Amino acid sequence: SIQMVDSHGKLHLFDRLQLAEVKTEAHSIMPSDYGQRLSKEDIRNVVAYLKSPHTMDAAEPVRDEGGVTSDRLAHADREPQNWLTYWGDYTGRHYSALNQIDTSNVSRLQAQWAVQMPGDDLVEGVPLVVDGVMYTTGQPGQVFAIDARTGRTIWTFQRRQKVKSPYEINPFVRGVSILGHRLFLGALDGALIAIDARTGAELWETQVGDAMLGYTITSPPLIVNNKVITGITGGEFGIRGFIEAYDPATGKRLWRFNTVPGPGEFGHDTWEGDSWEHGGAPTWLTGTYDPASNTIFWPVGNPGPDVNEVVRKGDNLFSCSVVALDPDTGKRKWHYQFTPNDSHDWDSTEDMVLVDRSWHGENRKLLLHADRNGVFYVIDRATGRMLAATPFVRATWMKGWDENGRPIPAPNGAASAEGNYVYPAGGGGTNFQAPSYSPKTGWMYLAYHDGGAKYIYGPAPFEPGKQFWGRGSGGFGPPPAGEAPDSSGVMAVDPETGKAQWKFELAQNSLSSGVLATAGGVVFAASREGNFIALDAKTGKALWHFGAGSEIPSSPISYAVNGRQFVAVSSAGVLYSFALPQ
Repeated sequence: SIQMVDSHGKLHLFDRLQLAEVKTEAHSIMPSDYGQRLSKEDIRNVVAYLKSPHTMDAAEPVRDEGGVTSDRLAHADREPQNWLTYWGDYTGRHYSALNQIDTSNVSRLQAQWAVQMPGDDLVEGVPLVVDGVMYTTGQPGQVFAIDARTGRTIWTFQRRQKVKSPYEINPFVRGVSILGHRLFLGALDGALIAIDARTGAELWETQVGDAMLGYTITSPPLIVNNKVITGITGGEFGIRGFIEAYDPATGKRLWRFNTVPGPGEFGHDTWEGDSWEHGGAPTWLTGTYDPASNTIFWPVGNPGPDVNEVVRKGDNLFSCSVVALDPDTGKRKWHYQFTPNDSHDWDSTEDMVLVDRSWHGENRKLLLHADRNGVFYVIDRATGRMLAATPFVRATWMKGWDENGRPIPAPNGAASAEGNYVYPAGGGGTNFQAPSYSPKTGWMYLAYHDGGAKYIYGPAPFEPGKQFWGRGSGGFGPPPAGEAPDSSGVMAVDPETGKAQWKFELAQNSLSSGVLATAGGVVFAASREGNFIALDAKTGKALWHFGAGSEIPSSPISYAVNGRQFVAVSSAGVLYSFALPQ
């Protein structure tokens, strides 16, 4: 194959077998009469320049020519052949409008190529695809540019982690973001990095948080209004969470929103005493964006310590919430808290899906969210008012909601010193890997687990950089007598009612895998045993599966090159791409 880059930075990939002729210029492009045209001093200056180290100016403006413009990001739905953001587009629907692969032919799907991802850890990366080039992550610090047709590697980027905490957990990176010809990558040592998408060269690096205190970055930032907006992890370490925006040209910080409010900030009084100083509320998954209202919607994780809520009495804003922010200033517009004073480790970092549709007979601008606490929410995204909340698995931690949309706690629904058996389990009714909303069916598809756990709290001494759980001993314990057994799988939920339309059960809890709905009426999902599965979006009937040989801890995407549709997904150590036989 032949790989060329034009003056705008656009990559062109050619298969020699499909070219009538290939010509190369054998002579040098240096003028043969340079000795007459340049003085000896000129020649010395040219040679000195060519021998000197010089790189692209990282601070130059981010140029859009031939790259991914802000307009392209805002209208990603117009180019379904590409996958331009972590969620596919700003809405978080994680849906593909491609329909070449459908319910009638998906049984003929075949693996077209596979790329090994070197390393020992699971690969949670969700690729981007831009005009036939795939950008994806492998192990932390690895970025690959790949020919999306053939799997051929174009370039690789490898950054060694500069600082590693001995207490580091969750050593994953879930992808990159793009603007112009720049990719943006988060690192486990708390750095944000800009990379040239054409060459893989590093352009700048800025430190966002201190890894030795528990701060890391595991998910790609959100690119909005020429800003790189990133969250941070560390909810298990007693950090103080935040969301920050950076200049894509220089890496300079532009604004910060604290998800644990300090003195004088709205919500500070929801933390008793000085518990806010180690309040957690991490922001480790990518948010969504509504260009019409110029609002970002960011999911926020658990308070710290995770289980012992007694040492941090109060609602603990903005933990287990969604915050609606102005992306230009970082100012809060509204928030909604799903689980006040959480003692179950129920991060609300699951996808905030933005949908314009008819709901209960009225056209509404909605935010749909299936939370780890086992409840499916419908929220008015203009005001933050909760419109409906319906458990999609057993949820015994609350007994309803008041007129303001605040949950009413159930007796024995929180952790205790002796332990309470509560539904759902600590892993939640669903988890952070992508759900998918299909405008064709009007349903949301998600992985679920219907089971409970015994929640026991214990002492919560804080030590900087160490895990800050406040969890008691004694194990999880058996469920109460007479309870139905646990179940797991994939379900379709109708936002109109909040009820499941069908369920496809799996043998093991598979909350580490995301789902993808397509215009072909197919829903792609995965099982913990390593099966990549295609289901009928209307009925849940199994149509096809592929044995990847290892766990699939990521979310699938779909893209097209030269009119041919592909579906790609990362397994434990291999990135696969599938298509119909030609």
